[in-house]
Amino acid sequence: MDENEKQPNRTATMITGFTMLLLTIMLIVFSEHGYHATVGALKLFFEVVFPSLLPFFILSDVLLSTGMVHYLGVWFEPLMRPLFNVPGVGSFVFSMGLAAGYPMDAVLTAKFRKQGLCTKTEGERLLAFSNSADPLFIFGAVAVGMFGQPALGAVLALAHYASVLMVGLTFRFYRRRDLVPPEAGVVVRGIHRRAMDAMMRGRAEDGRPMGKVLNEAISDAISTLFLIMSFMVLFAVLIRVLTATGLMELIEAPLGMLLRWVGLSPNLANATIQGLFEIDLGSAAAAHASAPLIQRLVVVSAIIAWSGLSVHGQVASVLADTDISMRPYFMARALHAVYAGIMTVAFYRPVESVLGNITLPAFAARDFLVAGAPSGMMLDGLHLSIVIMGISLASLVIGAVLVGLVREIRRGWLLFRYR
Repeated sequence: MDENEKQPNRTATMITGFTMLLLTIMLIVFSEHGYHATVGALKLFFEVVFPSLLPFFILSDVLLSTGMVHYLGVWFEPLMRPLFNVPGVGSFVFSMGLAAGYPMDAVLTAKFRKQGLCTKTEGERLLAFSNSADPLFIFGAVAVGMFGQPALGAVLALAHYASVLMVGLTFRFYRRRDLVPPEAGVVVRGIHRRAMDAMMRGRAEDGRPMGKVLNEAISDAISTLFLIMSFMVLFAVLIRVLTATGLMELIEAPLGMLLRWVGLSPNLANATIQGLFEIDLGSAAAAHASAPLIQRLVVVSAIIAWSGLSVHGQVASVLADTDISMRPYFMARALHAVYAGIMTVAFYRPVESVLGNITLPAFAARDFLVAGAPSGMMLDGLHLSIVIMGISLASLVIGAVLVGLVREIRRGWLLFRYR
């Protein structure tokens, strides 16, 4: 390699170095603000993020080692390949991302890429549309905890997941000329036998005893979660220090003019800036901003879809050991934010007319954001488990039906073509 290629970019290095020095000085001067921001971020992590993500991280590793992911990949290949141009194992990433939220999809995509279950391009496509918020956050933390209106959860959820599918359909054309590996072709005959063969092959390739699998799964999960915690603390402190120094107000002025130009209240500028950095803080600020409800919902939808630089940092750290590029991921998040805002406007009136008088149950509450959730809206553990189980079973049934329909349509097309 040429000697000049080893040298870092001089301008980028200077900007990064002096920026970090300035932030360090500001943190020393405003140390009290940094302390309170750190405490708040740690409270969020240990009360919400850690208990909600830890089981999914462990179980995903175990399922991957047993070959069950390979089994599901064969079954869902006829669905995922025509719709999203990704292998069947992408269905596992998508479903786990829906259940656990950020950054579960990035963790699984990185593992799949390392094990050769997807190509570089397929991993970038998969990451583009599998990055989604979990229903507990949308219905509980945002609709109930921040807005105090449970029925709004349906509007936000429909807008968010409809825009997720739109991003997936858009990115199926990303680098579509890349060749599909021969083993990724869709075959309709003997699917159960091939799925079982793939499952046994995946288990044999792993080869670790279950005791070691569990031990390493727990160790990797803890390591990843504490990495997530560090990013949460970093960006919480950054936002608090920028606010304390008054720099946030300097950014708000031009952004407020831009929001007014697109038809939104300039009072949402502060929430937009916070949402650019961190999803929880931005969503809470937008929910309590002095602006019409529909405008607040649009901004919150865009913030949830964008997910914040804090989540982007977590994703980048997880993908650091792979060849998956972050550029299509950033493009997808920006596109997702635009789609989500538009879908919110489209769904608001119809969903409000149908569900406006229905009180949806709160799945979670975040007492560090509000004084307390509205009374009489909390589910106990049993009912919460039943609701989640019902949603999961319904999703599996719908997925199985769609797979069967796609498989039969493709089978008929193949028979007609080669007859």
